[in-house]
Amino acid sequence: MKIAIGSDHAGFSLKENLKEYLKEKGIECQDFGTYMGEVVDYPDIAFKVASAVADGNFDRGILICGTGIGMSIVANKVKGVRASLCEDLFSARYSREHNDANILTLGAWKIGFRMAREITEVWLETPFSQIGDHVRRIKKIP
Repeated sequence: MKIAIGSDHAGFSLKENLKEYLKEKGIECQDFGTYMGEVVDYPDIAFKVASAVADGNFDRGILICGTGIGMSIVANKVKGVRASLCEDLFSARYSREHNDANILTLGAWKIGFRMAREITEVWLETPFSQIGDHVRRIKKIP
């Protein structure tokens, strides 16, 4: 699995922690910035990651900002992206199982490193259910 990952300055520390976690799990990831924690505009990073996932260059993406909301809004503007803001294990599981979310967004101000790792693990390991109702509904998303 190949993961595209990116954050703004508010999510930089959490992104770096998750990159380490993904490496420990043997999951390949590419960082789309911010690279040194410098102040950046979250839409620039979100569009890069979302486009890379939508183009099929990456299996999934992870985006992090202060709340996770801005990244989610921007990523969902890219055709083919289903970004889901997850703050707990339940939403992580169902975003994959029912919605086939291909981008996880996280809020660094709202969850700690441990919870972010747990959410990421559940999100990465949960398959899309492929049940007819869910497939039909996803096909209705422009």
